[in-house]
Amino acid sequence: MSIFSRLTDIVQSNLNALLDRAEEPEKMIRLIIQEMEDTLVEVRSSTVKIIAEKKEIERRVLELHRERDAWDGKAETALTHGREDLAKGALLAKQKAAEQADTLSQQLVHVEEALSKANEDIGRLQAKLTDAKNREAALVARTKTAANRVKVRTAIHDERIDDALSRFEQVERNLDELEGRVETFDMGRTKSLAEEIGELEATHKVEEELSALKARIAARRGA
Repeated sequence: MSIFSRLTDIVQSNLNALLDRAEEPEKMIRLIIQEMEDTLVEVRSSTVKIIAEKKEIERRVLELHRERDAWDGKAETALTHGREDLAKGALLAKQKAAEQADTLSQQLVHVEEALSKANEDIGRLQAKLTDAKNREAALVARTKTAANRVKVRTAIHDERIDDALSRFEQVERNLDELEGRVETFDMGRTKSLAEEIGELEATHKVEEELSALKARIAARRGA
């Protein structure tokens, strides 16, 4: 699946718009990154060829300049020895070498412009790729956060906790009933020492059970 048709599409792309339209943003961003990385490899490979061409032209221009200077020296030598015909031939060869050097120098200008453009393209593409990778990391983080929230919500609505809360409420109701019975017994008569101690023991037992139940519920919520 190709998302972009050319390098210009990539550097001018609106990642927000692409991801907003995507049914599966995470899958889309991975495809975008893959295509950007492939394009970056291609652009760099092309740039290597341009650099090699630039070096070859520079080397050839240097050789032609040396050849030009050599023919100039030969023309001077021929003229010194009275061979004007040879001097003219040497000067023609010099002129030819100079013209070839000028032609290659003009070609070198175009190659350098292409190299500069390639360098800009690589920089812009690399920036887009970095942006895409940052967005991928953000999407992954959002997904993990959402999954954790679902896990927490599921734990909160766990039937075991609901059951524990229900038993907790039942214990409270039992405690209310026990306290009510105690108050009923107290009506109209004075409690004996044994009764008061018995009530304390019963109340303490219920309180212990209530505390234990609260601790289990708190432990499950914190898990």
